[in-house]
Amino acid sequence: MSTIKSFSVGDGDMFYIKHNSDNFTTIDCCNYSTGRTVDMDLLNDHLDEIKEESKGKNITRFISTHPDDDHIGGLEEYDNQIGINNFYCVKNEAAKSDETDDFKKYCELRDGNKHFHLSKDCSRKWMNVSDEERGSAGINCLWPITSNEDYKSALKDAKDGKSPNNISPIIIYSLENGASVMWMGDIEHDFLEKIKDKIVWSEIDILFAPHHGRDSGKVPSDVLKKLNPKIIIIGEAPSTNLNYYKDYNTITQNSADDIIFECIDSKVHIYVSNENYSVNFLCNEKGNKNDRKDGYYIGTLNL
Repeated sequence: MSTIKSFSVGDGDMFYIKHNSDNFTTIDCCNYSTGRTVDMDLLNDHLDEIKEESKGKNITRFISTHPDDDHIGGLEEYDNQIGINNFYCVKNEAAKSDETDDFKKYCELRDGNKHFHLSKDCSRKWMNVSDEERGSAGINCLWPITSNEDYKSALKDAKDGKSPNNISPIIIYSLENGASVMWMGDIEHDFLEKIKDKIVWSEIDILFAPHHGRDSGKVPSDVLKKLNPKIIIIGEAPSTNLNYYKDYNTITQNSADDIIFECIDSKVHIYVSNENYSVNFLCNEKGNKNDRKDGYYIGTLNL
């Protein structure tokens, strides 16, 4: 079994994957209370959980989709408490006129000797390459294509201090005989429209909607048809900005709070931290049984 957790962090992103191999992956972090002030109580709760869940995993990695504040909030403290030995990001020179300590830490990790650059079809032990020592994490990258002119333009914008949203990679986590899950960071709709024909899309099971589910990050309808996700997770942007993907099964994190996915062969058991949240498209395989201390069972997705 592997476990994916999407933390409820307000208008931001933070995930981890506890793999069914000797791997543990964190994707982004956001631990702000108001503005750009780190909520230390929230941060310590998250870090304590990651410390506990990553015990016994010898390969740990941190994937940073892009260096906006709501994706790196608390990064400095994360590194102080846990240590980031493998920092994954796209190759970039993003700059900001107002540098937070977390952005400075991002740059230090990005430009240091612990980084690995994400790009289409990149390979690395033990991200997606197994050997006799251990299995892979099952993480693959569909984007960026670094030679693409639209992508180069997005890199230049980020270097010039503009939004780094469109330098976000597109990654897929796939469990053998199990779920496939996609993240797109904060890629925006207009940018996706430009690059969609450059990417080989295949069906997935769970999609984390880009840009926290905002309408500005809506995945184009022809791409959604190719992806054919069984569930779309809509993030915690203000409700007036959200696109609710009305033709698809969705879980809205604004209402569900933390979301936990237990991925096993051919199915995913799903839990949320709001005991009053429910959906009508999942199978009830556990009745009223609740076997996690950190979430309430809302149903099972059969793949």
